[in-house]
Amino acid sequence: MPLPDEVVTHPLVLLSVVDHYNRVPKKKNRRVVGVLLGTGGGGKEKKLDITNSFAVPFEEVEGKPDIWYLDHNYLETMFHMYHRVQSKERIVGFYSTGPKIRENDLAIEALMRKYCPNTVMVIVDVRPGVSGIPTTAYGTVDEVEQDGKAIKKTFVHIPSTIGAEEAEEVGVEHLLRDINDASVSTLAQSVSNKMVALAGLKTRLEEIKSYLSAVLEKKLPPSPEIIYNIQVVINLLPNLNVEELVQSMYVKTNDMFMVMYVSSLIRSVIALHSLVNNKIKYSDDEEVKEKQQKIREAEEKKKAEIENKPKKDKFGRVIKKE
Repeated sequence: MPLPDEVVTHPLVLLSVVDHYNRVPKKKNRRVVGVLLGTGGGGKEKKLDITNSFAVPFEEVEGKPDIWYLDHNYLETMFHMYHRVQSKERIVGFYSTGPKIRENDLAIEALMRKYCPNTVMVIVDVRPGVSGIPTTAYGTVDEVEQDGKAIKKTFVHIPSTIGAEEAEEVGVEHLLRDINDASVSTLAQSVSNKMVALAGLKTRLEEIKSYLSAVLEKKLPPSPEIIYNIQVVINLLPNLNVEELVQSMYVKTNDMFMVMYVSSLIRSVIALHSLVNNKIKYSDDEEVKEKQQKIREAEEKKKAEIENKPKKDKFGRVIKKE
């Protein structure tokens, strides 16, 4: 069975992986491993949908990649329980919080082939502040050694995206409402998003640079497919030496930012107007309260004077209090 052309990870899987990672003790280079469940990826359907996952007890010794432990008995028990709830889902691979491929991942993949012939490994980057898509998918293929005799397994990259069904999109929108800061203006949010996008682009360019440097230094064999894709990306870049194109980009950018600036300015004016109205309202309420307080104090004072005034009988004599 061939590998899928695309791996689509659903939001529930990302939430489960982050929860699994946060529940284990924080140690240096500590990662978690679990099982991925999904549908598709076989026969004519080339897209693999990863819709669910569950954690698996996993231990490894740092510095000794040959020593690791994965509880496959627990794996089989959990999958049997999940299968009773959702019979369409099957084991499609495993996840790791990497954030990079490790030496014993091939051994884990060999164990997972017992449950899935074409195992997919998805590395989920749970580090905060990482820009771009947090998932990277890999599959294994047979690679012939240079001598032409030995055959070994090696990982190949599979395009990975984030997708969701309608119900999942509604749930994610409700979560984002709690996360988004309403006090941040639209302009600041837009600039922040562009900074994150540029940081992600910088990371990808650095990866391309490191790969090409390794190829030039003969540390890695050249891959015609990778070099072809890099050439395609370079060819898609606009020619900024054309004066008309540069001028049109400046005009379009200025128009877009002018609308954003005016919108933010109007929003600020409306916020200040609401603040002034609230100030006036509360100041009026305070004045009313002060007047009422003064009236109450005057009435209490008058009542106290009446009570303290000496009483006289009908002959005008002061009645002494006993």
